[in-house]
Amino acid sequence: MLDFTGKNVLITGGSRGIGRATALAFARLGANVAFTYHANVIAATDVVRSLEALGVRTMSLQAETTDELALAGFVSRIVREWGSLDIAVANAGIWLGAPIEKMTTAEFREMMDVNMTGSFLLAKLAAQRMIEQKSGAIVIVSSTAGQRGESGHSHYAASKGAQISFTKSLAVELAPHGIRVNCVAPGWVETDMTHEALSTERAKIERAIPLCRVAKPEEIADAIVFLASDMSSAITGEILNVNGGSVLCG
Repeated sequence: MLDFTGKNVLITGGSRGIGRATALAFARLGANVAFTYHANVIAATDVVRSLEALGVRTMSLQAETTDELALAGFVSRIVREWGSLDIAVANAGIWLGAPIEKMTTAEFREMMDVNMTGSFLLAKLAAQRMIEQKSGAIVIVSSTAGQRGESGHSHYAASKGAQISFTKSLAVELAPHGIRVNCVAPGWVETDMTHEALSTERAKIERAIPLCRVAKPEEIADAIVFLASDMSSAITGEILNVNGGSVLCG
């Protein structure tokens, strides 16, 4: 059985969807969980209460994913109060559509900043601590769009493809320090972010999925937990697809 007792986890974007499910999954296995969130104070408060009810330590931070100063301070607080940072999950992200002929530079930069720069900052700050510890696991949440592209969402696909290349690069760079870096690439998932699309296009979307259904956030969380656990101790640089068979990469 998986046991994260004594392990300390930091998740970006932990108040809703995949992030919330991941926070609860780690806590149920004994981990202390810290998380960031963007704006939804009510959702964040609910997660804190749920984590506390599971008997683990928790802390949260409202901050932009690109706020390096705030995130650095949060990492320092985790290490100061809990003793270490063992697992970092770069989950925060946005998904917005824009045809290329109408996409603004501001829209492109926002997508890259939130999705890719946010992943970079978390990995950088986590790696600094983990190198000192000579151990750690980093998991980046990308997307199948980063592998096959996505029409009308080219900036999103580009940011997710960058996360995949980033994962592979860091896996080799940080391996000598005892740090594993892996990536989960979800397909369609039942979250607030996809609610509008699924409410109008569900039948069409599910027909394109071999398992004929959209994943639940908890199923993505399980994959993240696996990659952060000792069960995957010989795995690094891996892109784990969790998409019902929609993208099959060899």
